[in-house]
Amino acid sequence: MNPSAPPSECHVPDRVDDFERRLRDVHPAMRRLAFRLVGDDAEDVLQESYVSAFRAYPRFRGNSRFETWMYRIVYNTCLGHLRRRRPPLVEDPDPDLDFVAGNDTAGTATDRVDLATALDRLSPAHRAAVLLVDAEGLAFAEAAEVLGIPEGTLASRLGRARSRLRDHLREVDHG
Repeated sequence: MNPSAPPSECHVPDRVDDFERRLRDVHPAMRRLAFRLVGDDAEDVLQESYVSAFRAYPRFRGNSRFETWMYRIVYNTCLGHLRRRRPPLVEDPDPDLDFVAGNDTAGTATDRVDLATALDRLSPAHRAAVLLVDAEGLAFAEAAEVLGIPEGTLASRLGRARSRLRDHLREVDHG
């Protein structure tokens, strides 16, 4: 097999191995995004996303990073799931979610619950913007590509989402 060949030119076993290897590398990030968007249904949504991605993998051309491509698929699958059924608020946040960049208050269990509750109050679009940029560290251009929106729209969503998160966390502190 030619390692530089696009996935569509690979033999099927090689393509399966390549897809599985790449997926293992990005799975933790995909899981965090799905968990924060759909809560306890994350594993089901991930399975659906991964099957869709595998079916589409022969058409993956590498115009973007594999991780960006997977974020887009997982995000769209989460949105479809949310349209079909609104998930409950997360009671016990995933310990992998101590992430808010530059926020030292995310260290205690109480702070994690407060943050999870504040995130759950955001719309899925605003929540995804915060998760992709602040939690996963994607550049604006890459996050905008994942969400299918212009960078200016992402900046606006992110600003509103961060403001709402700050307001909610202040409410909790003064509550």
